[in-house]
Amino acid sequence: MKISIERAALLKAVSQAQSVVERRNTIPILANVLIEAEGDAVSFRATDLDIEVVDKTLAQVERAGATTVSAVMLHEIVRKLPDGALVSLTDDGASGRLAVEAGRSNFSLATLPKEDFPVMATSEYASNFSARAADLRRLFDKSKFAISTEETRYYLNGVYMHVADSDGGKVLRCVATDGHRLARIDSGLPDGAGDMPGVIVPRKTVGELRKLLDDDDMQIAVSVSETKIRFATPEITLTSKVIDGTFPDYTRVIPTGNTRKLEVDAADFAQAVDRVATVSSERSRAVKLSLDEDRLILSVNAPDSGAAEEELAVAYNDERLEIGFNAKYLLEIASQVDRENAVFMFNSSGDPTLMREGNDTSAIYVVMPMRV
Repeated sequence: MKISIERAALLKAVSQAQSVVERRNTIPILANVLIEAEGDAVSFRATDLDIEVVDKTLAQVERAGATTVSAVMLHEIVRKLPDGALVSLTDDGASGRLAVEAGRSNFSLATLPKEDFPVMATSEYASNFSARAADLRRLFDKSKFAISTEETRYYLNGVYMHVADSDGGKVLRCVATDGHRLARIDSGLPDGAGDMPGVIVPRKTVGELRKLLDDDDMQIAVSVSETKIRFATPEITLTSKVIDGTFPDYTRVIPTGNTRKLEVDAADFAQAVDRVATVSSERSRAVKLSLDEDRLILSVNAPDSGAAEEELAVAYNDERLEIGFNAKYLLEIASQVDRENAVFMFNSSGDPTLMREGNDTSAIYVVMPMRV
């Protein structure tokens, strides 16, 4: 195999591959990226056996062929090469080495046989549709903060993507929760997605997928089966196993009878929470919200380190209420608000609180209160 490729194109392809590779693994081939050159294109394939990413890019292919080389090592070399460099990759097969050359720099990297590289089995996809990158980005970006990190509740270690009913008809919905907070984000249902099985997309896949979704107008081809999900652009294909488990009935924890309404500027609220939380003890980070007529007092009382208080002008005209929250959860939820105003709906100091952006119900968040 012998190819020449522009540094920028090579870096983009290899960086996607090396981020999928597990740093600590006992199977040496899984640390490698499979490079396959044919025609006028070269593809870079990496896997951790749960996720597989294939990145295709144009290159001058002098001699077709394939080999595997350390993904992290190749990425580090390419990253350190000068901008605009033309990189040539040469593998002669017999020596078990890949030569990487750019300008006056020469590297020789150990390779492993391409036959050893595991390729993820293709499955029959029950549903195939295409969605705008901007819509998918919103669905996953706004929900991923609530993914649980508890290994024991493995079925919460991802985002539940499914078709759901809403007031305006069927929607594509993403839900994530860790038992303390919940995010539920809706988007218009793409054509052909109506019969999609509900799947739990793992946390790592959500992180890798984010790199495919930067171009707002890009159409992403999505394929879903009971066990796998695939996202594809013309250059990159990301295939992942889904979490084998049942996502709990999240509708039961979304409060419907909360009547006390607080409207507040989301940015001001987030900054105020951040300021008063500075003195709170790291373990609980509890912030108390005291609500009265058009007035909100945020306070923290940490006996061992101090106290803080800040007042905000808000829209609130229900009876007095004092309620406590984990500061980190409040900040994460407030930072999801794209519009100016965040609307909180309370019931009592012991009940879950609902938050949405203005009157928009396509993104709602639930957070459990804390004793303060």
